[in-house]
Amino acid sequence: MYIGIDVGGTRTDAVLLENGLVRAYAEVPSSSDILSSLLEALDQIMKGVPAELIERSVFSTTLITNYVAEKKYDPVGLVLIPGPGLCSTQFNYQSDTFTISGAIDYRGREIMPLRMEEIENAIVELNARGYRKVAVVGKFSVRNNKHEKEVAEQIKKHFPHWHVEMGHQVAGSLNYPRRVVTTMLTCATRDKYSLFLDSVKEAMSSRGIEGSLFILKADGGTMPLSKATSVPIETIFSGPAASTLGVQALIPPGETAVVVDIGGTTTDLALILGGQPLISTRGVPVYDQLTQVRAMAVKSVPVGGDSVVERVGKEIVVYSERLGVPYCLGGPMPTPTDALRVLGLTGVGGKEKALEAMNILGQPIGLGTSEVANRIVNLVIDVIVHEIEEMFLQWEREPAYRVWEVLQKRRERPSTVVGVGGGAAGFIVQIAARIDCHPVIPPYAPLANAIGAAVALPTLQVSLRADTEQGVYTVEEEGFQGKIEKDPFTEEDALVLANDWLKKRAGLYGLDNTLEKTEVTRRDVFTMVRNWITTGRIYDICVQTPRGIMGQIGARGDF
Repeated sequence: MYIGIDVGGTRTDAVLLENGLVRAYAEVPSSSDILSSLLEALDQIMKGVPAELIERSVFSTTLITNYVAEKKYDPVGLVLIPGPGLCSTQFNYQSDTFTISGAIDYRGREIMPLRMEEIENAIVELNARGYRKVAVVGKFSVRNNKHEKEVAEQIKKHFPHWHVEMGHQVAGSLNYPRRVVTTMLTCATRDKYSLFLDSVKEAMSSRGIEGSLFILKADGGTMPLSKATSVPIETIFSGPAASTLGVQALIPPGETAVVVDIGGTTTDLALILGGQPLISTRGVPVYDQLTQVRAMAVKSVPVGGDSVVERVGKEIVVYSERLGVPYCLGGPMPTPTDALRVLGLTGVGGKEKALEAMNILGQPIGLGTSEVANRIVNLVIDVIVHEIEEMFLQWEREPAYRVWEVLQKRRERPSTVVGVGGGAAGFIVQIAARIDCHPVIPPYAPLANAIGAAVALPTLQVSLRADTEQGVYTVEEEGFQGKIEKDPFTEEDALVLANDWLKKRAGLYGLDNTLEKTEVTRRDVFTMVRNWITTGRIYDICVQTPRGIMGQIGARGDF
């Protein structure tokens, strides 16, 4: 038996799978008390089921996605150490930025010391501007974190209660601008994420569930709950990833489809090509800036069934924020869900309250309730269709999409739109019509995210860094440093060594059967040259067991 739980801003969905069949499910409102929502969902799906039968539980969440999409997080100040040759002013990080002197080179050697007075001045100015969260990032800090640690120590010396995040702890690969954005968002969301993890641990412990606990990552892989605290940003699109894996499990194998997951707070878009989710070759984009988070090619649009709707003059406006449940459920403001209720496209809430919400908006400008409802639904569809068209332009640049077009032997777009999430039934037919596609709402569509989490394959990764000049290699996850025995030691040798370590880790976790094929998620090579002669190379490689699902949700109950 496997459990999948998705904690969203509006609803917490849970599913219990037994031999590939949905044995029980729950849909409960998400409250500010995450623990109570989790316990309510667990109690519903675990009725009559002994806790010891649960082998594995996987959690996904759109909480971090929602915080970022709605910008509901504390401001983060930046202290950057770019070194020579890079001007930080050419990047707009949308935060107060303080650039200080100092430099570490690509080998991890200090070539320019820090200036203490610059650090002090930055701290004073950060305090004057009201910052209590700070991200410290150096260009080559993943090679040597000395400067980042020194700056963080000075900040903590003056203000021990401040939250300080260092770039080398957040992302292990090079690409300084992306690491800045990733570190800033990690700093902004860590408190909320820690609360989520603590709630998960307490909920499972209080119900005596001792099976393996995993968190779903943005790329559809999983990580043990115990390892998840340090990387909250990895879950920034775990909600969309869960929905996409759920659709993959609910539609026939090998299908190609656009995934539209319409929730209460956000609408998430993704693409399945030939039965496999499309992976982005770039990091997750946030506010048009790339991060170092590897993810599916998804986008989270800040509009959903519970988005606030207001009248501004003679115009009806749908905002990208949620203030609570729909008006028809006793909420404070009209929402698209109220419009769907008036039009008979959902059975959620009371119709009289929904009519009252539409009347509040329409009466002052002479519009009937049905006319207001249609206008609201069309506004939401306009936003989603526009974002789908924009996403198609991005998807078409992905190598996997181009390969798919070659296999089709013609240039075309997918012709099927799969709607999941609580708002799918009310919107998906019209969305599909707008983009000339066939609408599909699969079984258990409102629970696709929880199903996706439950069927996600457990994944492990190994990050290996080998320096042939020094003759040593390190394995980050194991805290191991060893000697390179082979000479010459090539890039392929480094890959073999990384895969050998992955096999060792998989054996310890009982995941040997997932190693038929591994994924390389990072592969960087740096050449060292002295006096015009190559003296060695640095190989920075990350491999993981493959992402994917255990299988389709089968009619006979087997994967």
